[in-house]
Amino acid sequence: MKLNLQTTAFIFPGQGSQTVGMGKDLAAQHPIAKQTFEEADSILGFSLSSMMMEGAADELNDTVNTQPALFVHSIAAFRAFSDLYPNLTTAPAMLAGHSLGELSALAASGALTFEDGLRLVRRRAELMKHAGQLAPGGMAAILGLDIPTLDKVCAEASAEGESVQVANDNCPGQVVISGAKAAVERAMAGAKSAGAKRALPLAVSIAAHSSLMAPIQDEWNDAVASAKFAALNIPVIGNVHAAPLADAEAARADIIAQMQSRVRWTESVQYMAANGINTFVEVGTGAVLGGLVKRIADGATILPLGNPQDFAALE
Repeated sequence: MKLNLQTTAFIFPGQGSQTVGMGKDLAAQHPIAKQTFEEADSILGFSLSSMMMEGAADELNDTVNTQPALFVHSIAAFRAFSDLYPNLTTAPAMLAGHSLGELSALAASGALTFEDGLRLVRRRAELMKHAGQLAPGGMAAILGLDIPTLDKVCAEASAEGESVQVANDNCPGQVVISGAKAAVERAMAGAKSAGAKRALPLAVSIAAHSSLMAPIQDEWNDAVASAKFAALNIPVIGNVHAAPLADAEAARADIIAQMQSRVRWTESVQYMAANGINTFVEVGTGAVLGGLVKRIADGATILPLGNPQDFAALE
C-alpha cells in the first residue's frame, strides 16, 4: 500500500511484546539496524542483542532486560524504515507508545537521543524491579467492565496501606489493575460481582503504574531530571493525559508522572483517530497494540513494522 504519513501514527509497544529472536532478521537485512544493536551493546556494556536474538527466555523476560530490549528493537526498526525510504521526508503525523513505549516514541521524535533514551529505559527497569522487591504487588486483567465501574470497585477494594488502581486502560473491555496483592484480589472479586466477564491475575510481582512505585519515585525523578530532553520533532501523545506533549518539559513531566499513573491508551488512540489518523504502524515486535487499536478505532488500518518482510507494505 502507499503509506500516507499525514494520516499515519507510529505506535511503540511496551512490556509483554518481547520474544526470543526479536531483531535477528532485522539486523541481518538492514545495516543500520545491526549498527543500532551494536551501539546498544556498547552503551550497556553487555550483549543485549545476543540475549534478544539467541538468549534464554527467562533472561529476556527479566524486566531489567525486557524494557531495554523493546526500546532498542523499536528504534532499530524505526531507523531502518527512515533509511529505507529517505524520500518520505514527511514524518508520521503522530507518535505514541504504551508505557515503556512512550520512551521509544520520545526517542523517535528526537526528544531523547538513542543513548540517553536507552540509559533512561535501563534505569527505569532497574528501579521498577527494585520497587517490586521493596513492596511486592500484583496486577490483574479485568475483561468486560467499564472504567467508571472499575474505578469504583478499586476504591472499595482499597484499604489503609493496601491500595489498588487502574493501571492500563488498554481498550474497551480490557483493563489492567495494579496494587497490593490483597487489594488486587479483593478488586478481582468485586469486579466479578459488578459484572466483569473475567478477572485474571497476571504473573508479575511488580505493581506497575500504581502507588507501589512510590518508594523509587524520587530516584526516577532524578534520573529523568538528569537526562537531556530536546524539542519534539513529531507530536507524541503522552500516556498520562492522552494528549500531545507540548515541549521537552511536558515530555519530562509525563515520564515522571507515568510511574504511578494509569496508561490512558484507549483515550490516546481515540484522540489520534479524532484528529485524522486512520493508519497505525506498530514499530517493534509483536502485535499487541494493533489488536488493541482494532477494538478502539473502528476501521483503522493496522500495519506491523518489526521484521524485514513488513517494510515492503509501507513504501
